[in-house]
Amino acid sequence: MFSIPGYFKLVKEISRHLLRRPVVGVVAVARTAEGRWLLIRRGDTGQWALPGGTLEWGETLSTAIVRELSEEAGVSEVELGPILGVYSNPDRDPRFHAVTVVVQASIRAPTRSPINPVEVREVGLFTEEDLPSTLSHGMTDMLCRARKGELHWE
Repeated sequence: MFSIPGYFKLVKEISRHLLRRPVVGVVAVARTAEGRWLLIRRGDTGQWALPGGTLEWGETLSTAIVRELSEEAGVSEVELGPILGVYSNPDRDPRFHAVTVVVQASIRAPTRSPINPVEVREVGLFTEEDLPSTLSHGMTDMLCRARKGELHWE
């Protein structure tokens, strides 16, 4: 039987291993057939970002990105393309260490509002000329490289 201090030491050690692992995420660099780029305006920063999120338990990357496009952007028709990059710099996201897989997607324009208006304030379709110069959560270079067709991983 564990003593109270021994129990807390064990819980702390288990938590250290469970909670100090990178989170796996996926984002879409999505375009319509007309060539417009899909972005979401985040509720936490108020800035534009690529739609995406973290994997849920038991979910594949392809299932996750289709779910995130539906939840965050109201997109119901998605054709996934190639992986454009894998980003793993621990300083990229201020919330946690994320390993983010960037996927190309062809979409139809959104057909409904985001599911969680607190998380996503707005959905936008942008022409090349109208794209914001900076995206939230270190996503500016993700979009820039994807637009150039550059494969990137770190």
